[in-house]
Amino acid sequence: MEIDDYIVADDAQLAALVLQGDQAAFGYLFDRYREAIYRLFVQRTGDKSDADDLLQETFIKVYMNIDRYSPDYTFGQWVYTIARNTLIDYLRRRSDDVSIDERFLSPVSPGPTPEESVIDAQRRTQFEAGLSRLTPAYRQLIVMRFIEERSYEEIAESLGRGMNTIKTQIRRAKEAMCRLIVEHEE
Repeated sequence: MEIDDYIVADDAQLAALVLQGDQAAFGYLFDRYREAIYRLFVQRTGDKSDADDLLQETFIKVYMNIDRYSPDYTFGQWVYTIARNTLIDYLRRRSDDVSIDERFLSPVSPGPTPEESVIDAQRRTQFEAGLSRLTPAYRQLIVMRFIEERSYEEIAESLGRGMNTIKTQIRRAKEAMCRLIVEHEE
C-alpha cells in the first residue's frame, strides 16, 4: 500500500490489514491513538514514565488481541476500553504499594496542560481551515461522519444515496481534507 492509502484508510480497514500481517497498518493505528491515550495516562497517573509504560502495555494488548476487534464498534472505543482496563489494573497494583499518606494527596488535574491546550487549538484551527476549503459536498460528508459521528447507513439514508456511493465519497472527502491540511502545513 502507498502511504496515502494508509492515511485515508479508516480504522477498521487498518485493523483488517494488521490481521493480514501488515505491520505498517498497525503503526498507523498506533499513531492515530498514541497521543490521546498517553495524555489520558499522564493525567491519571501524574507520571510520564508510568504513562509511557502503560501506553506500551496497552498497545501490546491491542496487537495481541486485534483478532477480537469487532467492526460493530469503533476502533477508538475498543482501544480506549483496553487503555482504561490497563489503567485500572495499574492503579490497583499501585494502591497496594502506596502509603496511607499518599492516598490522601490531592488528585492530578484532569485538564490538559497549557502546552496540550495550545497544540489542540492549533490542530483544531488546521482542521477548521481545511474544512472551510473543502467543497460544500465534501464538507457536509466530513461533518456528518466525523463531527456528528453518524454511521455510513445514517448518512446514506439522510442523503438518499447508496451505501457504496457514500463510502466512496467519504473516502474522497478524507483524501481531499488530508491534502488541504498537508498543503497548509507547507
